[in-house]
Amino acid sequence: MARTAHGSRGHGASVHAIAPADPARTFDVLTPSDPARFYPRFLVIPAVVAVTDQTGKWDAVGRTRTLHLSDGSTVVETSTDVDRPGFFAYELTRFTKVFGPLVDHARAEWRFDAAEGGTLISWSYTFFGRPGRGWIVALIVRLAWAAYMRRVIVGLVDEVRRVGAA
Repeated sequence: MARTAHGSRGHGASVHAIAPADPARTFDVLTPSDPARFYPRFLVIPAVVAVTDQTGKWDAVGRTRTLHLSDGSTVVETSTDVDRPGFFAYELTRFTKVFGPLVDHARAEWRFDAAEGGTLISWSYTFFGRPGRGWIVALIVRLAWAAYMRRVIVGLVDEVRRVGAA
């Protein structure tokens, strides 16, 4: 369980997969990919349906964009770490609708390491609940988010296979 600087506990999940391209190519295919193409609705998790207000290519620290979800909610992503070809991370803030009262913020991290057959992708996601709501966030992560990530990463690896393999 991760903790933020102000002490709140995070609830997270991680998935791993091998993509059939080297780390630089995998990074270049996945980091700028449109979330609306790869993040469908799953159980209580709404789909990403659009991205707006993006402040430039998704390849530098401090870039922001707003994700619009299928339940009418939004969340803002801000890139916090970009170290091509091995690491990329972003924070999610300003959750609205159902997740707004539950989630203070979240952090996603992507690692791309050379491996036999291509690149080992390690994707972790940590949600930080609002005070008194952490147990609900933990339940959502345990029952839905980890399974969701396992589904999403399959489509992302397929995208690397489709456009990224040299």
